[in-house]
Amino acid sequence: MTFSKIACALHIATFFFLALICPASAQIVAIGGSNTQGRGVSSSESYPAQLQTMLEAKGSRMRVVNAGISGDTTTGMLARLSSEVPEGTKIVILQFGTNDFRRANFDPAVRQANMASIEQQLRARRIKIVHSDRLAWAALAAGLKQSDGTHLTVEGHRRVAAQLLPSIR
Repeated sequence: MTFSKIACALHIATFFFLALICPASAQIVAIGGSNTQGRGVSSSESYPAQLQTMLEAKGSRMRVVNAGISGDTTTGMLARLSSEVPEGTKIVILQFGTNDFRRANFDPAVRQANMASIEQQLRARRIKIVHSDRLAWAALAAGLKQSDGTHLTVEGHRRVAAQLLPSIR
């Protein structure tokens, strides 16, 4: 056997050994619209990314996935829920936002039904739900908003992440 084949075999064996002895990391998915996505800030400055950094600093192995899409509505979130929240997800951070209200054919009953269905599906899968709408609104009300008045600043995202941190267990 050549050195490269031995090295490759050792690498593969190490990977499988670590997979056996290390428990799988808990999964966290943040789903929402533009403030979840991090519109107007870099992807590393969005609250899901900052939450990931804060968890790592505490020694946590949890992984945060940002499933925010700018302009998304509760109808869109419901439609993509099963594809965005994979098996093994432990926590979903929901930010329903206000995009539904911006639609010309807005129906409050549809919004309520979508939100209820999203939460019911997550509960049926025994996934913990953490809401971030109020945290984002509070950060915006505190002036941590970009010049458009709608989207969080980097500090606003940091504040939301820090306030979410105690809920992540």
